[in-house]
Amino acid sequence: MAFPEGFLWGGATAANQCEGAWDVDGRGPAKTDVTTGGTVDTPRMITYRMPDGTEGAMPQWGAKLPEGAKYAVLDNYLYPNHDGIDFYHHYKEDIALFAEMGFKQFRMSISWSRIFPKGIEDEPNQAGLDFYRSVFEELKKYDIEPLVTMWHFDTPLYIEEELGDWKNRETIALFDKYARTILTEYKGLVKNWLTFNEINNTVSFLGMMVPASDEEFQDAYQHLHNQFVASAHAVKMAHEIDPEYRVGCMICGVVDYPLTPDPDDILANRYMWEKSLFYCGDVQCKGKYGTYAKRLWDEHNVHLDITEQDLIDLAEGPVDFYTFSYYQSSCVTTHQGAETTAGNMTIGAKNPYLEASDWGWQIDPKGLRYILEVMYDRYEKPMMIVENGLGAFDELVEGEDGQLTVHDPYRIDYLREHIKEMEIAIEHGVDLIGYTTWGCIDLVSAGTGEMRKRYGFIYVDKNDDGTGSYARYKKDSFDWYKKVIATNGADLD
Repeated sequence: MAFPEGFLWGGATAANQCEGAWDVDGRGPAKTDVTTGGTVDTPRMITYRMPDGTEGAMPQWGAKLPEGAKYAVLDNYLYPNHDGIDFYHHYKEDIALFAEMGFKQFRMSISWSRIFPKGIEDEPNQAGLDFYRSVFEELKKYDIEPLVTMWHFDTPLYIEEELGDWKNRETIALFDKYARTILTEYKGLVKNWLTFNEINNTVSFLGMMVPASDEEFQDAYQHLHNQFVASAHAVKMAHEIDPEYRVGCMICGVVDYPLTPDPDDILANRYMWEKSLFYCGDVQCKGKYGTYAKRLWDEHNVHLDITEQDLIDLAEGPVDFYTFSYYQSSCVTTHQGAETTAGNMTIGAKNPYLEASDWGWQIDPKGLRYILEVMYDRYEKPMMIVENGLGAFDELVEGEDGQLTVHDPYRIDYLREHIKEMEIAIEHGVDLIGYTTWGCIDLVSAGTGEMRKRYGFIYVDKNDDGTGSYARYKKDSFDWYKKVIATNGADLD
């Protein structure tokens, strides 16, 4: 059997996509709370209000807030993240279902603005601290290990709007305070932490949807640098607070292949890996920038504000383990006219050898083995796959036992083939210690804001228009994954 004893099978969620209760018990807003719903063809919008009271909305990606505008929740817009799937009030029921499946680990995130509503307060919001303590205690009751992401795209809106977000070095100190608070508060309840979710998205996807200026690249690389420093601080802080703490990075693992054997395509693909994957992984795992970083900066005339202390901090704060998301692969080409395909907030050349999901994401199980082997060879740190899954249209029907369910063999097939490739990677020497499927319970899509793009083993009765009972129903994949966990990956049928 390839999977090691104690392998951490489980599932993953994010606070802003599942919790709901966006303005309950003192929580402050984040940008997801001013982000509307959308579809695969219609972008999510961010809403705002001008000083004269004029209201407006701009696309989620690639647009800038107009001068003088303030983010605002407006009438006549639907904000799906406001309610999520109401995990805030259903967490005991949901955790019991995770336990029934046999979860060893549950990946979740803490909403920064639930702990510090604006991010600048001297004292944390006690109701927020109490909520997550209750969640961790509930997980402990079932011997489920929490894997906790500190930041999952949810900087308090005040910091984004008033302080310039992560471009401002002051944000590092605010995150330090937040990290120290939760690391101290949950000592003994949490062992494994992740600092920044899909940290590489800031740069790797910039300019992909719409052209980006050198100024935008300057801001993005500075944003990333400040997060690198904050991550290193959190790692060092965690080890001081509790020697049992282990802290990992989290990278968006989009695998790219050269579309043709043209040497220009081979080089373009290599440079894509450096920009999209190695840049962030190297800093967080090795504690220093790669030799190619200067080339990436020079491409857009980037000059970073980096202090000598920053370099010391990065060297002293490499992560303990490497985690990543993986959904699909794409192709890179220098040739014009190639057919394109969409993905996890990406656009690339279409691979003629692969099939695609309902949302156009190319399905490539072998790409998972590929990235596992490349990254383990590069970093030689324990690895976890903390997001992997298939977003699909699910139909709620009456099962043979009279209970409502979803027949989802397509999801089982997707996960089965990816788990097989994980097994091969382990046999090839990769130290893979955990696997948490994305959206183990249906939740709001980050990319489109839809509910009908479902990933979970558990169906949540909520529709794109916000209606629904929020009742939970087990899908066929629920029992399948339960068997996979019970056999430690031996029985995938």
